[in-house]
Amino acid sequence: MRFHASLPGLLRRPLCLALSSCLCMAAAHAEGSYRIATEGSYPPWSFKDSQGMLQGWDVDIARALCEKMKAKCEIVAQDWDGIIPGLVARKYDMIVASMAITPQRRERVAFSAKYKDTISRFVARKGTPPDVSSAALKGQTIGVQRGSVQAAYLAQNYQAANLKFYDTPQAAELDLVAGRVEYILGNMVTYHVGFLKTPEAKDFAFVGPELKGGILGEGNGIAVRKDDGQTLARINAALEAIRADGTYDRITAKYFPFKLM
Repeated sequence: MRFHASLPGLLRRPLCLALSSCLCMAAAHAEGSYRIATEGSYPPWSFKDSQGMLQGWDVDIARALCEKMKAKCEIVAQDWDGIIPGLVARKYDMIVASMAITPQRRERVAFSAKYKDTISRFVARKGTPPDVSSAALKGQTIGVQRGSVQAAYLAQNYQAANLKFYDTPQAAELDLVAGRVEYILGNMVTYHVGFLKTPEAKDFAFVGPELKGGILGEGNGIAVRKDDGQTLARINAALEAIRADGTYDRITAKYFPFKLM
């Protein structure tokens, strides 16, 4: 009889432990313990230094937000192709990676208020004609990062061109210098402070107009899961705080000689 009397208690114990674990996890999240994904291979926005530590504008912004939220945060690198699937699968709680806000992405994630503007531009060899319309680039080879808004823009508007997709912007830049592509398309600021400042880019320059809006997005936002309104509210409050107290401008001035919004 003692065996049967103690059985319910034994059965209840794992359940209690499980419930306790769940409550602890919920409490930790409520107090602000976040895992943040960034790309990690996209300087100056996010990259790894010689010690393998994540650095860059987005990384500094993420740290500043965590400080304002009084949150414990872990920042991890994630390949761009899998960055939204990883968020949806709950591998991390937010994406701070200069992600363009687009209608297509809004179907999968929720975005914070805009935290910087984005302009896209073509880069080609100096002396290239300024016309970069789809008709003018028919048959030309264009390099672009796979999974980017620029890739979506080219796929939608440049079907008559030869599109080459790369895992990183740097890989596309290397092929431009090597002559394997005639044009690359990407973030104008990234090219301005990165590729176009290198000795390898001495014979290359922007070509064509500044491009923004529509499929290229309405600026950049921080992405969270659509069911995580609490985190979204905390991020928006923290963004407002770092802009109000000058933290945002100080971080930006560390990387760029101009404002981002």
